[in-house]
Amino acid sequence: MTDVIGTFEDIVRLAPQHEAVLRALRRLAVSLHPELVEVARPGDRAVSWGHGPKKMSEAYAYALPYEKHVNLGFYQGATLADPAGLLKGTGKALRHHSLSSAEEVDRPEIRALMVAAREERRMALGR
Repeated sequence: MTDVIGTFEDIVRLAPQHEAVLRALRRLAVSLHPELVEVARPGDRAVSWGHGPKKMSEAYAYALPYEKHVNLGFYQGATLADPAGLLKGTGKALRHHSLSSAEEVDRPEIRALMVAAREERRMALGR
């Protein structure tokens, strides 16, 4: 089955209680990578950012809202340096950090994870 591609606003409408967190994450992603490719997948309830539309190979980060928080996830998070110990998960590749407020997005550790994830994908793709 093909992913149904939507818009960022579709994801915000799915979780209006987290609009501020989602918009803060988007602002951070764009500020660090102005030419990023953003893909919203309403069926997954997520929006991803990366060097291309493919989730696991070209994207590096995603926002996935839940009832009480938003997971900022990294598709290759298991390989990222995480000196602050923010990342959770036990899968082969994915790791995430849960955010409850837009102010948390401004933490230097969050910025560092986004930069590291972007760079890891850039290098893996040879760009």
